[in-house]
Amino acid sequence: MRFMLLKHYAPVESGAPTIWEWSPEDFKAHIDFQHAHMAELTETGELVDAQGLAGPDQVKVVTFQGKGAPVVTDGPFSEAKELLAGYITVDVDSLDRAIEIAAKASAAPGPNGVPLGEHIELREVLGAPDPEV
Repeated sequence: MRFMLLKHYAPVESGAPTIWEWSPEDFKAHIDFQHAHMAELTETGELVDAQGLAGPDQVKVVTFQGKGAPVVTDGPFSEAKELLAGYITVDVDSLDRAIEIAAKASAAPGPNGVPLGEHIELREVLGAPDPEV
């Protein structure tokens, strides 16, 4: 079973400042945690992919009606200070294992080593629809 873990970072809810305001030591500890977690998932053969995403200031939304040029806009931006910080795709034996991985990702350390309690949106990756249906 493949799952995508969408990592939402909400500094307002966690009480942590945005990651760009962290001390270099806290930032390094956070990144070291991420690397160690991905190394564990690589060792178990469960990691498919993991990437951080650019901040909301670099978002482009593309819509196209099939004629003319596509419309490219900045945003829309939600009213919240939350952002989609990255994703992890895993291939696991069960939903319970995916939840276990998501829980560990949620507890990534923030300032002073306090777990962030990030919102991890867990979605099963579905196969492509059968073209014969």
